[in-house]
Amino acid sequence: MSAASQNDAGSNTGPENRASQQPTGNRTRAGNVEALERATGRPWSDWLRVFEAAGAREAGHTEIARVARAAMPEDLQNPDWWAQSAAIAFEQHAGLRVPGQSSSGTFRVGASRTLPLDRDAAIEAWAAAHGGRSEHLGHAAGEARRSRTDKRSFLRFDLEGAGRVEVSATPKGEKTSLAVSQDGLADGERIEEWRAHWKSLLAEL
Repeated sequence: MSAASQNDAGSNTGPENRASQQPTGNRTRAGNVEALERATGRPWSDWLRVFEAAGAREAGHTEIARVARAAMPEDLQNPDWWAQSAAIAFEQHAGLRVPGQSSSGTFRVGASRTLPLDRDAAIEAWAAAHGGRSEHLGHAAGEARRSRTDKRSFLRFDLEGAGRVEVSATPKGEKTSLAVSQDGLADGERIEEWRAHWKSLLAEL
């Protein structure tokens, strides 16, 4: 899960509307909560008290993340990323979004695999194996766009009627984590079908 994709930019779906569209109750993924507890040393019950005391049920994602960031331990690495994760976990718990749903109301899904390649070679491996595909699960694929930063290499393309796909390669020691992230799905009905699709393509590399 990319913290950069968790912001509220361009969102026109407020928390009140999202809350009315989703059932209340704890739908937070257990793994998300357990990771948050381990990283911060704070049990989930304490996090809930932090959010409830701040009136987070009536707040937008940006404000909820700000509340979480203020409560992060000073010695925690990547506190901004963990604040985003904590905000999403609370939104799922409160019924403001369901697992896989972004702050804009659309859905995302992803998969990853570690490869014994450098980051640019990992992107090349994906392009060689799958860059010629004209569609994915019946959705036409747009032209691939490549870019790179100091830390990661990317390949991105649009899927007609199924959002956007980002293939990112991040060095992990002498290996590379190659991740596929699909964002902008209109609903969550096909999340697991898409996840299985991306996993199968990664497994072919």
